[in-house]
Amino acid sequence: MWTSARGARRAIRAQLGVMASGRGYCMYCGDGLGSTVDHFEPVARNPRRAFDWLNHLLACEFCNSHHKRDRFPVDNAGEPLLIDPTVDDPLDHLFLVLSIGTYRALTDKGRATIEVCGLNRPLLERGRAAAVEQVAALVTHWWLGSADARRRAVWTLQDQPHADVLHAMLRQASLPGASRVLDPDLLPLLQDPALRTALQT
Repeated sequence: MWTSARGARRAIRAQLGVMASGRGYCMYCGDGLGSTVDHFEPVARNPRRAFDWLNHLLACEFCNSHHKRDRFPVDNAGEPLLIDPTVDDPLDHLFLVLSIGTYRALTDKGRATIEVCGLNRPLLERGRAAAVEQVAALVTHWWLGSADARRRAVWTLQDQPHADVLHAMLRQASLPGASRVLDPDLLPLLQDPALRTALQT
């Protein structure tokens, strides 16, 4: 039924695109544009969830077809070992090493997600490392700019790929030892409550 339901698939994909970050980026890698609907719990494992809205994620073709596919590891209790980005905060399970764009697992769920989704593929690491520099420049532009420049900086921050980089930088700015990880000139800007408020609107 899922295969033949073209209209339903298009509608689901369109709605997921509205909910995804930026211009509708993949909910796994955050880099490619989401072009397919992925079933978080694969249809092959649980056909009854084929049309379950809470089981649909927007994914790029590369993540969906070449990495996750029908893989769905579970723990000894049968609970999913993949991060569900609609329920879980990925940063509770993953730590982004900003200088090299690489994820380190904080939990078993983080470890399985890195492996199944290929989150540390070289192109993604390079993209994240570059995004750190872009985020830093945009945050500085926001800090120094006029009201109009600030609006444009916030829009660009929200629209760029690798939204995970911005969120990791904001999270790490509030951790002990942040000055050893982040540029000391950038740190107070990332800690500014006005920036966080602007990004939430």
